[in-house]
Amino acid sequence: MKQRILIFVLSFFFVLETGTSASATVVDNGIEIRELVERAVEGAKVVLPKGEYHFFPASSPKMNFYVSNHDQQKDIPVGLPIVNKKKLTLDARGSTFIFHGKMQPILVMDSDKVQLRNFTIRYAAPFYVEGKITKIAGGKTILEIPTKLFSWKVENGKFRILREGGEAGVNMALAFESDGPMVPRDGGGDMGWTDSAEQVDKEHVRFDTDAGKQGLKVGQILVLRNGMRPHPAVVLYRAKDTKLVKIIFSDSQGMGLLAQRSENVTILGGGCVRAPGRIYTVSADATHFSNCRGKIFVKGALYEGMMDDAINVHSTCLSIEKVESPTSFTAKYMHHQSIGFEVFEKGEKIQFIRGKTLENLPPEEWGTVDSVEMLDPTHVRITLEKPLPAGISEGDAVENASWYPSVKFVDNTVRHNRARGALFTTPMPVLVKGNKFIRSHGSAILLAGDAQGWYESGACNGVTIVDNVFDHNLTAGYQFTDAVIAICPEVRDPDNQKKPYHVGICIEGNTFLSHHVPLLSIRSADNVVFRRNNVRWDDAFTPRGGGSPFLIHGNPPKKLDLPKNL
Repeated sequence: MKQRILIFVLSFFFVLETGTSASATVVDNGIEIRELVERAVEGAKVVLPKGEYHFFPASSPKMNFYVSNHDQQKDIPVGLPIVNKKKLTLDARGSTFIFHGKMQPILVMDSDKVQLRNFTIRYAAPFYVEGKITKIAGGKTILEIPTKLFSWKVENGKFRILREGGEAGVNMALAFESDGPMVPRDGGGDMGWTDSAEQVDKEHVRFDTDAGKQGLKVGQILVLRNGMRPHPAVVLYRAKDTKLVKIIFSDSQGMGLLAQRSENVTILGGGCVRAPGRIYTVSADATHFSNCRGKIFVKGALYEGMMDDAINVHSTCLSIEKVESPTSFTAKYMHHQSIGFEVFEKGEKIQFIRGKTLENLPPEEWGTVDSVEMLDPTHVRITLEKPLPAGISEGDAVENASWYPSVKFVDNTVRHNRARGALFTTPMPVLVKGNKFIRSHGSAILLAGDAQGWYESGACNGVTIVDNVFDHNLTAGYQFTDAVIAICPEVRDPDNQKKPYHVGICIEGNTFLSHHVPLLSIRSADNVVFRRNNVRWDDAFTPRGGGSPFLIHGNPPKKLDLPKNL
């Protein structure tokens, strides 16, 4: 018997917004859209006519949940919660969803087979402003900041970013060329920027910072921002078989997509795409997968102008703080932005990681969770079915060996962003194929892993990087990135490490267009292959890394296949 599909068509739309002022007359569409989604039965398809739809925090339901890699919030207004739904499709036919104020735009939680299709997410008033440098003189810089695109004021000698329901200062800036790429800088991405300013006229502000001393010049674009990261545009939490088709993030208060403890995520098209007249998109990673499993498949997306990476896939490991008995220990969430959400549940497997050497124990020494008790948002008590392995103690780390995803990142374009292009830390197969990585500030691809900072782990065991174009990456010095492809786990005691962290990396059939920077750096890895790649050198930017195409840190891999000449 065929499944009956119910189609709900929203019969109205409004295009009433004038600029970004909170006082503009705008209809709150969130109330009716939430009602349609709530009424939708299993298998329903909610279709919205193409238009602009506005969501406000005041009418949105308040929810409490932890979101990995973000500033933790309470009583979160959620513009569009999709909770406890099965086989629901929301198709907005090319619409724009506009969110007002500080809020979580979309949450998909405890749901199976949800599809989001054909819409753009943006904020009425972004949490940043952009300005063109029009003059540098006398130790000061004048920026032209369009009032039709950004909300701001100068009050009592201080520059303030305005958003509905509040305001914030600035303390840092990112620099872009007027045609899109980031300005190559030795200092990496952000530069310090003062909020001391005076307003020259309606769209010009003079700041007490000398952009010339930062290596900048007239005509370049500055993104003025601060370190706040309250909400991703879309959160997937305990969601299974989720699909995003042509979903565009034109700006965000944090990441674009944050998926945690979710299984099987497909992204087709869409991505982070600059809005007309703007150069910046999301204020962190475009897509981020924390403690997920199953298959992550991303194809045909455009990721541009982000503050950070296009994709980051990792586990979250916890530090063993106290061993209470042979089978019980207390563990701690170590980074303040990655706390509270469940990392372990009863019956799941535990991987043990030696904290100083970052060595993983073999599967026969993994544990099985018997019980989990959350003591507070940063501490959890874990009891195992059998005793801890010999030698595992305080200061070592644990991750969930039942939640590792495979990844296929195929036919995407990543360009003009700070940080890196793609990060992978998962032992399941990773395929990076047919992508274009253009002018990322740091490495195009980073294989990371640590148990001392973000505690983002998951040792790679089979990464294939094939048929990609790497177009002038590593244009600035950025953390953990000393080559176009960097294998860079953070090992505190490398001299005593007996087994490398990452194993099985094949880099083959790619094209590298490079300004004499290292193509590959290797730390704590084995079975690394770099072959049949086309490399073209030029002098487009300042060389880096001393001219060597390959960097090997510490003990070289036992199995290493590198060309003798390039």
